[in-house]
Amino acid sequence: MGLNLSIYDIIKKPVITEKSTYLREKYNQYVFYVHPKANKIQIKEAVEKLFNVKVEKVNIVKLKGKLRRRGFNVGRTPQRKKAIVKVKEGQKIKIFEA
Repeated sequence: MGLNLSIYDIIKKPVITEKSTYLREKYNQYVFYVHPKANKIQIKEAVEKLFNVKVEKVNIVKLKGKLRRRGFNVGRTPQRKKAIVKVKEGQKIKIFEA
């Protein structure tokens, strides 16, 4: 079965970049970093409860960690998971509005 994560564990933080701003303005899509083991259903429920909006669609992108080097030591940054959430037309998530 699924992982027992609270809605606050699932949504880690919003992604605010040029691309995510474009998606928000043009397509009413919002981008979040999410828990690596969260699935689309859990992400949808968490966004709906946290921000009081209706979610139409959730897309997920897994980001591999980048190679980083310190002298002779080579390591990786942590892997991350990003969720692109499409909200029902006419609704907005307040934290993104400045």
